[in-house]
Amino acid sequence: MSSRTTWLVDLGNTRLKWARADALGSGAVQSLAHAEAAGTDAQDTGFATIRPDDRAWIASVASPALTVTVEAALRRRGAQIARAATQAELAGVRIAYAEPSRLGVDRFLAMLAVHARPSGATLIASIGTALTIDLLDADGTHHGGLIAPSPTLMRESLAQRAPHLPRDGGAVVDFASDTVDALASGAILSARALIAHSLRAARRRLGATPGLLVAGGGADALLDGWRTRAERAPDLVLEGLGVYAKSTPQPPSP
Repeated sequence: MSSRTTWLVDLGNTRLKWARADALGSGAVQSLAHAEAAGTDAQDTGFATIRPDDRAWIASVASPALTVTVEAALRRRGAQIARAATQAELAGVRIAYAEPSRLGVDRFLAMLAVHARPSGATLIASIGTALTIDLLDADGTHHGGLIAPSPTLMRESLAQRAPHLPRDGGAVVDFASDTVDALASGAILSARALIAHSLRAARRRLGATPGLLVAGGGADALLDGWRTRAERAPDLVLEGLGVYAKSTPQPPSP
């Protein structure tokens, strides 16, 4: 029996995350911010447990340059690399996009992960650099989605145009009496309103309200204090990458 280990690597817009496929869900996910991930020493240290001939599946929405850098670090460990790509249909999921390459692989993998769960129809909201929303019914049919700035990006964009405005901090309230709370509230409540609108639209389309699953680094800030029923899924892309790997057992190296 082969002792080859399968690794899952999620290179997002702001962070690099990775884990052993057989340890996902046990708190074994490691991560680096992009500023750290671009450094050779940090990558080599982080990937130190990867052995020659291990297989590393990578899903990247980062820049081509950073993707190449991360792949080079994996190759230095002797890993065999396979890169995930959005497909029109896989593992029971059928996407709405006529051109699969235009749907981010992170969104596609999130849908694979959700469909592999016994969750029924689900609205998937991912809060990272962008806020993405996708509707997946119980049969695995993707009904399309939305993309908007995340609360973090909203505040960063305002601060770029108006440097005196704080980029973070503040509490979420209905009507703020100071600027930092007004910024925090405006950003978070805007995102919540878009998700709530999508839940109502999903109910009209499906005839029932789907479950709400929230992923990404901004999930806690969005959900804390919001009286809505939702499930957090911090490693959804890695979960979906695991499904992808099982559904594509012998991929070519990129």
